[in-house]
Amino acid sequence: MPGSAAELLELLDLERLDLDLFRGRQPDTRRQRVFGGQVAAQALLAASRSVEEPFELHSLHSYFLRPGDTSVPIIYDVERIRDGRTFDARRVVARQHGRPIYYQTCSFQLPEDGFVHQDAMPAVPPPADALPLAELIRRRGEEEAAEWRREWAALDVRYVGNSRHGLEEDPAHPARARAWVRVDGELPDDRSIQLAALLYGTDLTLLGVTLVPHGVDIGSPTLQPASLDHTVWFHRPMRADRWWLYDQYSPSASGGRGLALANVFTEEGSLVATVAQEGLIRRRQ
Repeated sequence: MPGSAAELLELLDLERLDLDLFRGRQPDTRRQRVFGGQVAAQALLAASRSVEEPFELHSLHSYFLRPGDTSVPIIYDVERIRDGRTFDARRVVARQHGRPIYYQTCSFQLPEDGFVHQDAMPAVPPPADALPLAELIRRRGEEEAAEWRREWAALDVRYVGNSRHGLEEDPAHPARARAWVRVDGELPDDRSIQLAALLYGTDLTLLGVTLVPHGVDIGSPTLQPASLDHTVWFHRPMRADRWWLYDQYSPSASGGRGLALANVFTEEGSLVATVAQEGLIRRRQ
C-alpha cells in the first residue's frame, strides 16, 4: 500500500483509456485482496473526471461485490446516468478479469446557499496528545508494527480511544471509537483528490468499531471480515491532508454483519462528512 502521500497521489492518478473509461494501478503490497478504500477512491476520481465544474460531489453509495486482485490493474467504466441543471449523477463499475468487483453511484450538485446547522464535535484531546496508532500496534509485536508501516504509512492515525479503553462510559452506545487522521504529507488543492484521499482513509478503521464490545480485533484469525458497502455524504469543504476527527460508532451487529456510522470533523469543529458502512464480521470455525 502507499507508504507516503506521494505514493498515495500516484495511486490515485488514473490512466484514461477512452471517454469515461479508466485504468487504476495497484500499489506495492503484500495484501491478497485490494483494500476497499483504494477501489472506492479510484472510482470516485473516475466519476469526477466526467463532471464539469462547478459541480461538486455531495454523496456516494457503493457495494463491494468481489475481492479485488492486487496483481492486476482495475478498469473503471463510468456511466453518465443524469446531467441536470443542478444535479449530475454517475455510476461507476470497477472490473477485473471481466467481472465487476465494485459498484459506486455518485451525485454532484451545483453549489448553492440554504439552511445551515450541524452536530457539535465531541470534546477530545488534540492530535498531539493522542496515541499514534503505530505505537499501539507495536505493543502487539514488532512484526505487526513493521506491517503497519509498510502498508499504511501514507496515513497518520492518532488513536483517541474506544468504548473499552479511553472513552467515557456510555451504556447506551457500547460500540464507539475515535481517532484523528490525516494524510501524512501535502496533497494538491484539487477538491476531488482531497475527497478521494478522505474516502480512502474512511475505510481503514470503520469496521473495527463493530467489534469493540466483543473484544475481538479486526485482524484476529478467528474472524472473517469484509466491507460489504460504503456510503459517504460530503457536507462541507475539507482537506484530507489536515487533521480530521473520525468519530465512529456501531448501533447494531447481527447475522454475521456489523453496521458502523461515523462523523468527520475538522480540527476546528466543522462537520464535513458522514460515513456509513455495513461489513461482514463472521466468526471462523
